[in-house]
Amino acid sequence: MSIGFGIFLFAVGAILAFAVEIQVDWIDLRMVGYILMGAGFVVTILGLVLMARRRQSTSTTRTAVDPATGQRVTRQENSQDPL
Repeated sequence: MSIGFGIFLFAVGAILAFAVEIQVDWIDLRMVGYILMGAGFVVTILGLVLMARRRQSTSTTRTAVDPATGQRVTRQENSQDPL
């Protein structure tokens, strides 16, 4: 979600900075475009970093027969990757 939003901000900023030829007295649209492009770049990079740091967990289930008693033994292990 944040990667898509970052790309959206970058695209809107590029349109404002390079494609819009309207002059408004109270705001500089070119500067707003550059700010949006910078914000889009930052949001995209943060989204990529957070996606790479997302924890992954592994669940393992083992079933065996105990040779002494003949009973079925099931063991479950859960592990998470460290940060």
